[in-house]
Amino acid sequence: MTQNNDELYKLKKYVLFKRLSLKLCSDKKQAALITSETNIRYLTGFPNSEGVLLVTAGEVYFFVDFRYGEAAQKQVTGCKVVVYSRLLDSLKEALQKHAVTKVIFETSYMTVKDMQRYKQSMEQYGCAMTANDILDCTLRDMRIIKNADEIEKMQTAQKITEEAYLELLNIVKPGVSERKLAFELEFLMRKKGASGISFDLITITGKKTSMPHGVPGDTIIQKGDFVTFDIGALYDGYHSDMTRTVAVGQVSEYQKEIYDIVYNAQMQALSRVKAGVNACTIDKTARDIIEKAGYGEYFRHSTGHGVGLNIHEEPFVSPKSNTILSENMVITVEPGIYLPDKFGVRIEDMVRVTKNGCENFASLPKELIVV
Repeated sequence: MTQNNDELYKLKKYVLFKRLSLKLCSDKKQAALITSETNIRYLTGFPNSEGVLLVTAGEVYFFVDFRYGEAAQKQVTGCKVVVYSRLLDSLKEALQKHAVTKVIFETSYMTVKDMQRYKQSMEQYGCAMTANDILDCTLRDMRIIKNADEIEKMQTAQKITEEAYLELLNIVKPGVSERKLAFELEFLMRKKGASGISFDLITITGKKTSMPHGVPGDTIIQKGDFVTFDIGALYDGYHSDMTRTVAVGQVSEYQKEIYDIVYNAQMQALSRVKAGVNACTIDKTARDIIEKAGYGEYFRHSTGHGVGLNIHEEPFVSPKSNTILSENMVITVEPGIYLPDKFGVRIEDMVRVTKNGCENFASLPKELIVV
């Protein structure tokens, strides 16, 4: 990282923490305790499993144990890094320094056991643990809009996914097992720069494609099968997510009919994505097309979801969603039809919402191919 980029990064982190502090700590005696690994990584850029963040009106503290101390002190900017011997003792010191009397926490992430442990300790020195969703909502609203760095990382993850997938297609043929496809695909992704896979890869064939989240096993590809690839790579903490369905050797008219319905539903749903549109509208567009074709009962999951540090996060593209899409939200659009004991089809792209439409991270064609 150049000096100019390093200074810009430090400034961005300072602004991020300042924004969080102003939002949560207008009451000078209130502080926020952030314990979820994902939210800490979002705010600090530092992956670890033991740290906690304390946000006060005057300062933000990142508490880590000695295993992460040296690395955190070198890498984390915008807050004070504290290497603790006993976490609760270090927290007590910071809370008393800033005369904090009330601490809010992430109700969506903290276990009851941990809450009781923190609550008992804090009450001993005059702090109350307050259970509400203000911290969860604040962090959700910050994370739901992706910045340029986050978008670039997801684009890189998508590029790795596509390159690996295209190479894998060379071995998709009768006689190959689902398990081999999953193994080879993960190897190719890591070889091309992925730090891991976004989720357990779905590489299923034949009748198993009627299972939206089927698990790869020893099933062997047969001529005339569909093969579903629901796949994604992990790059610097950020995920990609893509689904493609291909035919092997030949395709029946019935298979092609179902594929074309899903393809049309996905393309029409993508055409409705833009800032200012309710996410449920995207879902309804895809769902109406599938229902009109007579297959509504075979499409029973949401049309999409947000992607970022988590593979599934806000906003959700579902019939019940009330989220109005904004620029730089990143969502998937993935309708499907699943015919029990026959076959299934799903097509999925990951897109960035723009003012007048969307930017599709996927560059691969979606017309049905026969390999």
